[in-house]
Amino acid sequence: MSQFMDSEENTPLLNDDSGSDDSQNDEYKSRWRSIRVMYFTMFLSSVGFTIVITSVWPYLQKIDDSANASFLGWVVAAYSLGQMLASPLFGLWSNHRPRREPLACSIFINVTANIYYSYVYLPTSQNKYHMLMSRALVGFGAGNVAVVRSYVAGATSLKERNSAMANTSACQALGFILGPALQAGLSFIGEQGVSVKVIDLQLNMYTAPALLAALFGVINILLVVLVLREHQVDDYGRHIRAINYVSEERMDVSQETEGNIDHVAVLTSNVLFFIIMFIFAVFETIATPLSMDMFSWTRKDAVLYNGIILSCVGFESILVFLLVKVLSQRIGDRPVLLGGLAIIFCGFFVLLPWGNHYPAIQWADLKNYTVIHETFAPIPAFAPTPVSNSSFEPTGCPAEQTWCQYTPAIHLAQFLTADVLIGAGYPACNVISYTLYSKILGSKPQGVYMGWLTASGSGARTLGPVFVSQVYTILGPRWAFSLICVMVLGAILLLGALYHKLISFAVRHGRILEFDIEDVWSRTKR
Repeated sequence: MSQFMDSEENTPLLNDDSGSDDSQNDEYKSRWRSIRVMYFTMFLSSVGFTIVITSVWPYLQKIDDSANASFLGWVVAAYSLGQMLASPLFGLWSNHRPRREPLACSIFINVTANIYYSYVYLPTSQNKYHMLMSRALVGFGAGNVAVVRSYVAGATSLKERNSAMANTSACQALGFILGPALQAGLSFIGEQGVSVKVIDLQLNMYTAPALLAALFGVINILLVVLVLREHQVDDYGRHIRAINYVSEERMDVSQETEGNIDHVAVLTSNVLFFIIMFIFAVFETIATPLSMDMFSWTRKDAVLYNGIILSCVGFESILVFLLVKVLSQRIGDRPVLLGGLAIIFCGFFVLLPWGNHYPAIQWADLKNYTVIHETFAPIPAFAPTPVSNSSFEPTGCPAEQTWCQYTPAIHLAQFLTADVLIGAGYPACNVISYTLYSKILGSKPQGVYMGWLTASGSGARTLGPVFVSQVYTILGPRWAFSLICVMVLGAILLLGALYHKLISFAVRHGRILEFDIEDVWSRTKR
């Protein structure tokens, strides 16, 4: 056991085949080459999502005056709703056909949807619904995450899986870093940008990121078609015949795949993953509106600053993945998951408003300025001077959000501290959820099961933005973040109650022994 841990500790983040006895074997090399294509697919998928996430709200405001923060929740949720519907379908497809088929199809849909997103300003009316549809299609194309995770789980041994799953999530985090960074860089094009009359395109800070994501998708399709090969191994790393090439009835099932899956553990994992994704969806959705309300940032400032912040959070995630790879081998997956949830709780607790400093109110004009002054309170010193110029962009907390009048402002230090804490807890929970889930399933084909896990996460990303946009708009950040804290506590209690159920398939059936933490440390000292 100590030798196993030592070998994993000395493995660099993306150097999966370091020190392997089979490193010269062609099949082994092909297997890891294909896994790295999956890493890259996850990376590009993440870039394609995060490259526009900080600009969705200001873009929506620009193309359709009728759009409000509540509709923003639906736009953000549309991505996850599309992914939720697509994930089980692509997972089922990947169980019975070569994985390059669902992958190429899903990426093509993603490319088309990003191009659509770049043209949603063209219609003369109902532009917000075109944006809603484009984001739903982008999400549908992102249903390939289930295929990527199931491939990596099926192509790695139990010993390799923690490292491979961590690498997959690390590549996702790299995309998470690069996406907002590219968006922040492209923000210097400005809202007007350049007109390309030949294709009737307005290339600006909102459309350029989506077009770049489409280009990344084309590169991804070429890699999937030209490099990816099918591989499947058992818990010990021995190659078995892939279900993608033969029917399930004709496949030779090894002893390691025999036995029943613990469906209580499967259901619990899905519920925990739903909660984890829900709370992070809340955070990423509310970051831009919250910063604009609390810090009086303009649309351009919000895109730039939140892009930088999210890039830093993504870099932090890489460090967390490195730490998780070591901790999960020393103390186990479940304690890391529990610790991650505790850190997330602290992050949202820090965001709760306190003190007697209130946000600046967004005054639309002098008339509204006077009405608010007479109705609610004296004009605060920090209120902006009314400007009659129609090009003036009001900043601050909108007066129609009545909670702005009595809810203390969230300080920038609180916001940044919460970013750091959630940026540490979320990636730990995310990678451990996938790793533990794949171990619970064993060597059985995981496409459909991974599809359901991805669907549960997508369902959370669908409901989370809608929840937070409604609660935040009507009741304010105090209620929104208090409810999230209660939800995280519920996840911690659920994990504690069913802690003994969340073990790997091989351990459950007595094929591999699982040592508790005291045994691990005693063996390590020897």
